[in-house]
Amino acid sequence: MTESTGSCRCGQVRLTVRGAPLHIGICHCTDCRQESGSAFTYFGLWPVSEFHYEGETSEFAGREFCPRCGSRVFAMGNNEVEIKLGILSEAPTRLRPTYELWTKRREPWLSPIEGAEQHEEDRR
Repeated sequence: MTESTGSCRCGQVRLTVRGAPLHIGICHCTDCRQESGSAFTYFGLWPVSEFHYEGETSEFAGREFCPRCGSRVFAMGNNEVEIKLGILSEAPTRLRPTYELWTKRREPWLSPIEGAEQHEEDRR
């Protein structure tokens, strides 16, 4: 079984996920843009049972971040955890987005990801 590890910028929060993600996406919505300070957020979803983290986190609007360095690290759902893929140790990663969300907010200078589903808003 494959295992991926990652950490926040200062290393205080460390995480491990096992296996392949259920989904990999990019989101261009206003919340994700504000949260990332960028034009989009790149994330993967794993079953909660395949996720482990260590370190102290703080939460805002359901999203966990490191209180020391401010890195956004994950958002915990009932059955899934959304991990910000930029925190994984492996870079570049082989994790290719299979869909894009909120494409109506995508910057015009960004091209759609070839082969990825395109959704004007959330997935249905």
